[in-house]
Amino acid sequence: MKLVILGLSITSSWGNGHATTFRGLVRELDRAGHEVLFLERDQPWYAEHRDLPAPPYGRTGLYGSLAELRQRWGEAVRTADAVIVGSYVTDGVAVGDWVQRQAGGITAFYDIDTPVTLAKLERADHEYLHPRLIPGFDLYLSFTGGPTLARLEQQYGAPLARPLYCAFDPELYAPAPTPVRWDLGYLGTYSEDRQPRVERLLLAPARAEPGRRFVVGGPMYPATLDWPVNVERREHVPPAAHRDFYTAQRFTLNITRDDMIRAGYAPSVRLFEAAACGVPIISDTWPGIETFLTPGEEILLAEETAQVRQYLALPEGRRRALGEAARARVLRAHTAAHRARELIEHLREADELRQARHVEA
Repeated sequence: MKLVILGLSITSSWGNGHATTFRGLVRELDRAGHEVLFLERDQPWYAEHRDLPAPPYGRTGLYGSLAELRQRWGEAVRTADAVIVGSYVTDGVAVGDWVQRQAGGITAFYDIDTPVTLAKLERADHEYLHPRLIPGFDLYLSFTGGPTLARLEQQYGAPLARPLYCAFDPELYAPAPTPVRWDLGYLGTYSEDRQPRVERLLLAPARAEPGRRFVVGGPMYPATLDWPVNVERREHVPPAAHRDFYTAQRFTLNITRDDMIRAGYAPSVRLFEAAACGVPIISDTWPGIETFLTPGEEILLAEETAQVRQYLALPEGRRRALGEAARARVLRAHTAAHRARELIEHLREADELRQARHVEA
C-alpha cells in the first residue's frame, strides 16, 4: 500500500512518546513492502532536539505551514491508498479537514492520546480534533481499547474504531549486561496529574529507604520540586539510551495519566519497552491492564508506598522471573511488526466497509 502519515514527530523524541511509536511502525511497514511518507510540522523545539533527523526507512517530509503542506504534499495525499492523521498534530483540525477533502483513498485518525482527546472534546477543546471530523474519517485508530471503541462509534459517529496500541522495537529493547545502578527508576515527561503517584510510588520509598538508589528521567519537571538525595535526575533520556537506562534498574515504575486510568485499556509504550528489556515492572492500576500483562506473574501492581517497598525486597530469583515472563509476553504480541500487520488489516477492513456503503448508496 501507498501510505501517508501526518504525525506529531518522527524526527524528535524530545518531550513526546509519539516518535518512538511512529519509528517502529514506519520501519515495519517499510520492511513489509509498503510505501510510507511521514509528514511532520517543522517545529523549533523539535529541531533543537532531533535524535533521528533522517529516518532510514520510508520517506520523511517537513513542512513549515499549512500552505506549504498543501502545496508540496497535496498530490501525495491525493494519490495515497490511505492517509493517517495523528493526534496532537499542529493545526490538526485544519489538517483533518484538508485530508478529508483531498485524499482519494482511506482516511484514518490515529489517536495516540485517546482519553486526553475525549476529555478535550467534552470541554469543547478542539486543539487538534473536532467532533465533526470523526464521522468523516473511515477509520479511527486508538491507543485505547475496551469500552472506548464503542463510545467512539456510538457517541461520536466513527464508522469504524479499532485499537492500534503502542508497541516496542525488539531491535532496540532487549536485555543487556548493564551494571545495576538503581533499585527503582521512572522514565516519563512531567505531568501534573501523574506526579502524586510519582511522589507516592518512588519519592516516598526513596525517603523511607535512604540506602537504596532511585532515578527519574524525563523533561519539564519544575525546578521547585524537592528531590530526595538518593534520587538521581536525568533531564532527557533519548531512545538510543532507553535500553541501558532500563537495564540499569532492578525494578522500573510505570505511571499512568488520570484520563487513561479512567478509560482503561491504555498501555504506555514505556510499559512494553521496559518489559522487552526484561526489567520487572511496578505499575499503578487501571482497567484492562491484565489483558496486556498478568498481575503477579508478569507485572506488579501498587497504589501505596508500602507495596513498592515490599516489592523492592523480593528475592532475586523472583525478581528475575517476573522480568523474563514479561519479556516473553510482549515478544508474542506487542512488537512494532505486530502493529504494522494490524494496521494493514484495519485499513483493509475500513476499505471494505467504505465500498459497502457506496454500494448501498
